[in-house]
Amino acid sequence: MFDFGIIPPAMFVGMVLFMLYGFPVAFSLAAVGLFFGIVGIATGHFSEAFLQALPLRFFGIVSNDLLLAIPFFTFMGAILERCGLAEDLLEGTGKLFGRIPGGLAYAVILVGAVLGAITGTVAASVITMGVISLPIMLRYGYSPRLATGVIAASGTITQVIPPSLVLVVLADQLGKSVGDMYLGAIGPSILQVAIFMGYILILSILKPASMPPLPKEVRGDFNWALIFKVLSGMVPSIVLIFLVLGTIFMGLATPTEAGALGVVGAMVLAAMHRRLTWPLMQEAMRSTMHITSMVVMILIGSTVFSLVFQGMDGSRWIEHMLSGIPGGPVGFLIFVNIFIFVLAFFLDFFEIAFIVIPMLAPVASALGIDLIWFGVLICVNMQTSFMHPPFGFALFYLRSIADRNVKTSDIYMGALPWVCMQLILVAIVIFWPQSVTYWLDKGPKVDPNSIKIEVPGFGGNGLSLPPLGAPGGSPQMPGLTLPPLNGLPGQPPAQAPATPAAPPPATDLRQPSKIN
Repeated sequence: MFDFGIIPPAMFVGMVLFMLYGFPVAFSLAAVGLFFGIVGIATGHFSEAFLQALPLRFFGIVSNDLLLAIPFFTFMGAILERCGLAEDLLEGTGKLFGRIPGGLAYAVILVGAVLGAITGTVAASVITMGVISLPIMLRYGYSPRLATGVIAASGTITQVIPPSLVLVVLADQLGKSVGDMYLGAIGPSILQVAIFMGYILILSILKPASMPPLPKEVRGDFNWALIFKVLSGMVPSIVLIFLVLGTIFMGLATPTEAGALGVVGAMVLAAMHRRLTWPLMQEAMRSTMHITSMVVMILIGSTVFSLVFQGMDGSRWIEHMLSGIPGGPVGFLIFVNIFIFVLAFFLDFFEIAFIVIPMLAPVASALGIDLIWFGVLICVNMQTSFMHPPFGFALFYLRSIADRNVKTSDIYMGALPWVCMQLILVAIVIFWPQSVTYWLDKGPKVDPNSIKIEVPGFGGNGLSLPPLGAPGGSPQMPGLTLPPLNGLPGQPPAQAPATPAAPPPATDLRQPSKIN
């Protein structure tokens, strides 16, 4: 463990202790990095030349165009959170599915997936669906544990469904394309929605009393007016999803440009719902500024820590420890996911992405693991950080808007089955990598043996020069005279060369040469 010195393990332990103490993460990382950098310079384990790269690294962070996608997507989600789109979607789909047991739960899952595809933020999805759906579900006989669990879980789907902020950050840390990360996340997103809906289906068969259908007077008649109401909420959402994701997948826009398009689309939707007001814009801008500043400060602090950690051969220490895990790449992935699952009890997903991923990515690459698969797998794992008690942020959001009659113990206990389903998805992605890589564009497959390079030759049907001389010695191309092959013009023709003598017999190298 200490083949590369005592300082890298000490840095890691110091970082954990600072965070457990509760000091702000960004300043904890920078302080630990600078402290051990000074210790390393004093003991001769670290060169001060590494610190000269810090200004360039800081400039690289603030000038990174990819990170502009974070404020754009955050601003878009903050507008949509307040524009009334979620209310229309939940009301229409709730009435559409309300005639079957668990209908409201199906509606919450579907609307959570749609909101995840247009907002990218957990807080917006959980709070919006909790305010609208939770009182209705409790009023009409849904189990409190089921109601709170399905709302919290549907909000966390946002972390996997593009345009998730987690995927943007992971793409930046792994040095991969955001578009590829989005494509890789399509399969797990569909699987997650299918697993959630399958659970509701099984539970509605086994325990229909815990999720009764809505009364006829509440859900209304199934007619064209209801279908039109659902479509009027879905179509603008689909258009916005195309603006954000379709332009990225088709190569028409970068993630940053797509985020800007999403902001414009969100403002148009807010105007359509007559809620585009200056107070709404102020709240959205304040929320965006807070999140963006937090991300940039954590990224700067993690840069200081990682620079010193790399200079101390910390990456080689991590690789030395993790490369020897039994089971090869699968064993490494299982260990990493357990490790991140435990860290998610205490750290936010931004902190995990900026601190842990730069340490693990080189090891994954050395083991031959596709980094897109690795990044999406980590994203699927990190969504559990919003769900598992006692520090899940989705549970905190739900507790803040739930009625006092809803017990905190019901919220926590209701979350456990959904955490298990999220862990099932983690296992599926580990043992079935095609769930991620199938959606990636691998480009045209060409067999190298079938490649033929044809160079135009002389005298063929392609590029050719006229023959040097026609019969009789005159060239075929007028105006071009070449000296005859047997002499220069005006000189007597040279004598024909004598017939060359027969070549000497080949020497048999197996016999020793004879000396006369």
